[in-house]
Amino acid sequence: MRNRLIPVLIAAVLAAAACSPGERTLHIVTTGDVHGSWFDQPYVDGGGTKTSLMSVAAWVDSLRSAVGPKNVLLLDAGDCLQGDNAAYYYNYVDTLGEHLFSQIVSYMGYDAVAVGNHDIETGHPVYDKVDAQLAAHGIPFLAANAVRTSDGEPYFAPYKVFRRGGMKVAVIGFTNPNMKAWLSEPIWRGIEFKSLIPCAQEWVDRVRAKEKPDVVVVLTHSGTGEGDGASLESQGLDLLESLQGVDVLVCSHDHRPFVKEKDGTWLINGGARAGNVGHAVVTKGKQTGKTVRGETVRMDKSRVDGAMEERFLSAFGKVRDFTRQPVGQLAMELRTRDAYAGMCDYLNLLHTVQLGVPEAQLSFAAPLTFNGTVKSGEVIYNDMFTIYPFENQLFVVKMKGSEIVNFLEYSYDHWIRTPGAHILQIADSPDARTSSPRWSFVNRSYNFDSAGGLVYTVDVTRPAGSRVKVKSLADGSAFDPDGWYNVAMTSYRANGGGNSLIEGAGIPKDETDGRIVARYPEIREMVYQFIKKHGTVDPALIGDRSVIGEWHFVPEKVVAPKMAADMDLLF
Repeated sequence: MRNRLIPVLIAAVLAAAACSPGERTLHIVTTGDVHGSWFDQPYVDGGGTKTSLMSVAAWVDSLRSAVGPKNVLLLDAGDCLQGDNAAYYYNYVDTLGEHLFSQIVSYMGYDAVAVGNHDIETGHPVYDKVDAQLAAHGIPFLAANAVRTSDGEPYFAPYKVFRRGGMKVAVIGFTNPNMKAWLSEPIWRGIEFKSLIPCAQEWVDRVRAKEKPDVVVVLTHSGTGEGDGASLESQGLDLLESLQGVDVLVCSHDHRPFVKEKDGTWLINGGARAGNVGHAVVTKGKQTGKTVRGETVRMDKSRVDGAMEERFLSAFGKVRDFTRQPVGQLAMELRTRDAYAGMCDYLNLLHTVQLGVPEAQLSFAAPLTFNGTVKSGEVIYNDMFTIYPFENQLFVVKMKGSEIVNFLEYSYDHWIRTPGAHILQIADSPDARTSSPRWSFVNRSYNFDSAGGLVYTVDVTRPAGSRVKVKSLADGSAFDPDGWYNVAMTSYRANGGGNSLIEGAGIPKDETDGRIVARYPEIREMVYQFIKKHGTVDPALIGDRSVIGEWHFVPEKVVAPKMAADMDLLF
């Protein structure tokens, strides 16, 4: 009896193959944006199981058993090394041995991995090490468009050719070209990142001429996008419209499961965190020619590779023990969702920490976990990933008063709307990136920055771009639109992430680096040290209005009922 894990497409292919002797079949399975979701079990008591590479391994093993391992190609589209406790632990804590990611992808039989922007964000010591370790296993870390500044040659492997399914298959990998918009120069020093257009076509033409493959796969860490050519970081549909000579185009980055075919080329984006895999089936026969079909397949979190789970049980235990270590106490609950409605303890904590560096006069911070909660009582290191899930550093940037106001206007314009049916920028549509089943934000909530160190209001009845009114600095002194202030913010924001500095504040891109007056370690580490230092964090400690200032949505009688209604829809 056929394994229940096999989807409809595989069953159809197997049936067709039985009627088409001599036809060759290749199955291409893809993951992307796994973000360290390597284990299905929670690190702390009370958490539920989740989809992970353990689930993917079970599904892939089922496929290999059904069609034969030589007929399967397993690929990952990047963002492997950041986003989970396990990735952090093996990036920065347990660094002496082989990285756990290298061990896992070798165990699972991955054939190639593309480099993601969050892989680069780990820094040269981490991604260079992983690159070498993957190569030792025969697994290329691919990024043809990441070239050395010294000689223009690829920093990582550009492509690899495989013999699978009785066919010669070329896999060409690309990373996200918008790296410099998010990450500071020391992280990617010595590398230049080229736009996928025209770089991808140039490499396809080169590889086709040299290798003469039967099948070409373009494996990209680039979002699907809108196909309008406007987004450097999401060029998937742009590539689908323009690429010639490609059978399967794998996208990732935006965490959005998506499948589309055009002129025989299939674009497949499997989404994030091993919730789905992309699956393409290529068949080739003398009479039938070459055909491609694509789909995404939902993973079953209850079905995992038991042998793999046992193999990496010790590693899981190390991560679990590390993330259960006590940090301090919270006198109140922190809820990240509260940040969408106004000031809250969660953002007060971030602003207080950021304003604690000597150069900072003001602070920008946004909710980086869509809907997370840290309960009152003992705080353990695992909670740090809810408070601050990314390895962003703290930068202090010199900004003019008028630029600060424009920055905030830009933030709130993407966050709220002039009240009608709603006050938040939400839509009745699901969002796989946040697991929202129906209502979701139109824009990404991690770009909803508020300011610390200012006293101001946001008038929701005013037109977009004219809502923010600054009354004073937190200490009561005057705020000068023509004056200069040092503003603490994430390295992502300081390097142009979310376009808040460039499009919002109006600071030219070539000026952003020169505006940085101080750099500090990862913000998560700073929050950790703050809690350790104080032992117990209560609202008074992080709520000093003379430090963090105060802001409100106004008028209250308009805001209160509509905000409550919208929050009910979202959560």
